[in-house]
Amino acid sequence: MANADAFIERIAAGLLLLAVIATFTLSSSVLTKWKIHYLTAGGNFYEKLHPATYFSLLAFSLLLLRSRGPVGEINRMFSESKLLLAYLLCWLFLLIQVIVLERPFTVIIDTFLLPILIAMVMWQLSASRKHPLAWAIHFTILLNVVIGYYEYFSGHRLIPLTLGDVVVAGEWRSAALLGHPLTASGIVGAYVLALVLRPAICPPILLRLPLIAFNLGSLMAFGGRTSLVTVLAMIGLLGVFEAFRLMRGRRMPLPAAILAICVLFAAGAIVFAALDLGIFDKMLLRFSSDKGSTLARYATFSLLSHFDWHELILGPNPVRVNALQSQLGLNYGIENFWIASVVQFGLVHTILMTVGLVCFFVELLRRSNPAAWAIVLLIVIIAASSVSFSSKNIQLAQFVILISVLLPREPRRGAAPAQVRPSISYRSVPA
Repeated sequence: MANADAFIERIAAGLLLLAVIATFTLSSSVLTKWKIHYLTAGGNFYEKLHPATYFSLLAFSLLLLRSRGPVGEINRMFSESKLLLAYLLCWLFLLIQVIVLERPFTVIIDTFLLPILIAMVMWQLSASRKHPLAWAIHFTILLNVVIGYYEYFSGHRLIPLTLGDVVVAGEWRSAALLGHPLTASGIVGAYVLALVLRPAICPPILLRLPLIAFNLGSLMAFGGRTSLVTVLAMIGLLGVFEAFRLMRGRRMPLPAAILAICVLFAAGAIVFAALDLGIFDKMLLRFSSDKGSTLARYATFSLLSHFDWHELILGPNPVRVNALQSQLGLNYGIENFWIASVVQFGLVHTILMTVGLVCFFVELLRRSNPAAWAIVLLIVIIAASSVSFSSKNIQLAQFVILISVLLPREPRRGAAPAQVRPSISYRSVPA
């Protein structure tokens, strides 16, 4: 039975590897380019679910076939992660509401069910089986970053930027294979924070520092102001904290100090050169002229005032919501997760889903390195300032993959066994 369980886990790890690659390469824009009706009208039912959902569901189903049996496996999984039951219960209430109101339910499957499927499969795998997943994350994110630089400097998109059936023209921000500039900025920003806060991801400092700089610079190409400012603020706070520790007497090896000074001077020279050459002028203009993005956020907060309380409790009529969004200039979506959830699902289910997400993140943080707190903070800021998880997407699943694979909780080191000293018997010696 042990050999059979190992074989099943090997296949599940392979399916999860495909799911990881799919989440970072098969965006809705890529699927639309391939004539798959994921967000567009028409098509068959199976086209409305992301490929990563199919891979994750197969991997989870395979794990249930291990020697304990489906009931035993489910009991063991949830006995180790009791808070996931609260999350699934809140999700189930939302599913019932969506079905009763006859609304598309694939939205909440990819957005809210896929992350927990990935997490539950990930937590069942050993550390050795996660190594290919980590390499897949590095490869796919760096591939997106390279494509992002290419799209920014060449002005040519490999994949057209689409929002449903609409092709967005005149957008300079790169999207790469992640489908949208804000999605790409959030994922790359989380990846940068993981590299900065957990050096074990890439221990050689001569490789890690250029990797951080290369990915951090791409945030200017992807054009996500929220992610850029949040990541820079967290790195700045970390730098202030380390400087404070040095002033209090913390010792630093001389080679490390010399390297840090050289890196600071080199980074400053590169930044000033890039500004002088005007490489990132487009991004800097986003802070002075955001093309109505700030006004759209004000309109988002004023949207709720157009509904009565009885409409907001279980969600207003979608036809009226769409009409008001067009009237207020919110054609691209409501740029706040909680307001969008109230408008779509109502206040009751928004509160339930928020409670469920809190339970899920508590469980995720319990199994992760303390550095995961920074990415969770980034997730909350992104959710409060963009469409994020209020629409059909896999962004939450992408963040869960980054935390679960790159920021696992280190195993506790057991205390060293005490050395047993040989007993010495003192016998009386006759005088």
